[in-house]
Amino acid sequence: MLTISQLAAYAGVTVRAVRHYHHVGLLPEPERDRSGYRTYDAAAVVRLIRIRTLADAGVPLARVQELLDAGPEEFAGGVQEIDKDLRAEIGRLRDTRRRLARLAAGEHLALPQSVVGYLDRLRGLGVGERYIELERDAWIMIAAQVPDLIDSVIAKKHEELDDPDMVKFYGFLTGELDWSAGDPRTVEIADVLERLMIRAVEAGEVGDDGFDDQFVALMDSTMLESAPGAELVLAILKERGWSGWTRIERVPADRLDTQLPPTGGDALT
Repeated sequence: MLTISQLAAYAGVTVRAVRHYHHVGLLPEPERDRSGYRTYDAAAVVRLIRIRTLADAGVPLARVQELLDAGPEEFAGGVQEIDKDLRAEIGRLRDTRRRLARLAAGEHLALPQSVVGYLDRLRGLGVGERYIELERDAWIMIAAQVPDLIDSVIAKKHEELDDPDMVKFYGFLTGELDWSAGDPRTVEIADVLERLMIRAVEAGEVGDDGFDDQFVALMDSTMLESAPGAELVLAILKERGWSGWTRIERVPADRLDTQLPPTGGDALT
């Protein structure tokens, strides 16, 4: 007869593991000798080796019992089912590792790869990091609102970057964004944006954006707080009959005097 430490040594496990297998019911409690110590026989060694072998193979302890008591066909079917579960878990872990690798770059947090690629293209145009951060935060919010549409939206943004006026517009964003009232760039930017807006209206690309008014207001306020110069540009555009930033609209002439000042946002994103 064997003591618990001898049993553990024969099976290649620790005494603590043996006690745990007793606790979860995988290894029956043996009889005790006159001194109160557990005593084990060869059958206990064989069962413990089988438990260890299954556990080392990745079989969850919750499934070990059914495999120990299964016939050949049931055992084969159980192993196949466990293998299927493990392959699914491996796939999930690989996806997790890919996400962690992207997060290591910092910018990938909460951003689809398509948006990251777009931001990198803006960097290639010389756009300053202050504005890149502004766009990044805006796209994080947009991606959360329309996750199924974000890739197509970004594809459209790439097409817009083929327009010389859009490239010229981003050329104004290489440094600070707090232009003063007398800065000639405010008028130049307004000119470029107006041309882009006119072409968008003519192409039928201005309409329902799918966002509620509260979300639009949030985007606008974020832009104004981060880029005070945008308010000056919006004031010029308002005088020319344009309203909004995240949601651009053509304002009828009879409404210009009563239209509230624009509050700024996504024409820059």
